[in-house]
Amino acid sequence: MDPDAQALLTMMAERGAPVHELTPSAAREQQRLRTSWANGTPERITEVGDRTVPGSDGPIGIRVYRPRATDDALPVLAFFHGGGWVTCDLDSHEVLCRALANRGDCVVVSVDYPLAPEHPFPAGLEACWSVVTWLSENASELGADSRRIAVGGDSAGGNLAAVVALRARDAGLRLALQLLIYPSTDYRLDTPPDEQTASEYGLTLDGLRFYYGHYLTDPADVLNPEVSPFRAPDLTGSAPAYVVSCELDPLRPEIEGYAARLVEAGVPVTSRRYLGQIHGFVRATAVIKDSWVALDEMGHALRAAFAHPALNAARSETFA
Repeated sequence: MDPDAQALLTMMAERGAPVHELTPSAAREQQRLRTSWANGTPERITEVGDRTVPGSDGPIGIRVYRPRATDDALPVLAFFHGGGWVTCDLDSHEVLCRALANRGDCVVVSVDYPLAPEHPFPAGLEACWSVVTWLSENASELGADSRRIAVGGDSAGGNLAAVVALRARDAGLRLALQLLIYPSTDYRLDTPPDEQTASEYGLTLDGLRFYYGHYLTDPADVLNPEVSPFRAPDLTGSAPAYVVSCELDPLRPEIEGYAARLVEAGVPVTSRRYLGQIHGFVRATAVIKDSWVALDEMGHALRAAFAHPALNAARSETFA
């Protein structure tokens, strides 16, 4: 394990309780406190502002990050935060979104989707999809280019991004990239982790049961591809993907399995495994140095996808 990751786990154990021992409201408060000491100082950025866009169930809050002043329409990343569909918010991902805007040279639209259990599946997904479809027609209102849209997210947000990418394919909406940061792709809690992820580092099976238990109200939904995109019968035609996994993440088998399925379906994929790292490391910029390495590499992937979309069709690679 990376020493920085071990330091984060020690701090988490000293300053909080396992999430499955908490109520949703207590888990949210604990996450807010963790953000204050683990996420570090947000980078400077040219412009940040909050607004709403229309959704099927009412207005949806978004936070818009613009990296530089320009009259040109910049590409845009619709970002869906993690937190198990239960915790986190726009503030918890402020450092990450600013970093991606600066490094990807793109407008980042962070989506304040409704959380479970008050708003279980599919409420959050529908909000994310509404924002992406709104961007496809109205990105110019944000100084962004509706022809160059990417989607992305971490953990549960990566799940939402993968599902939105499949919806976009079915709707004929071409995306430049799906940025999947250690995404949950399959409700697979009855499958033991492999030997390398058998130990529980931060994210535990009890924690996963807590999150899924609040997100889903119908047990049959565990097989729904809009909950478990790994179970989608056909991934052909989905957007090019940049997939991040962590060596010590219990989700790693399903994450890398999803990347492999995308490759088998002919989707251009770059799959990046971070050795010695744990689930959630990218947001811990005040503690884990590798988080900045990961953000730099994601920024490079975004720039490449926005600048050379034609090149994506011929590339598939995996590296650690």
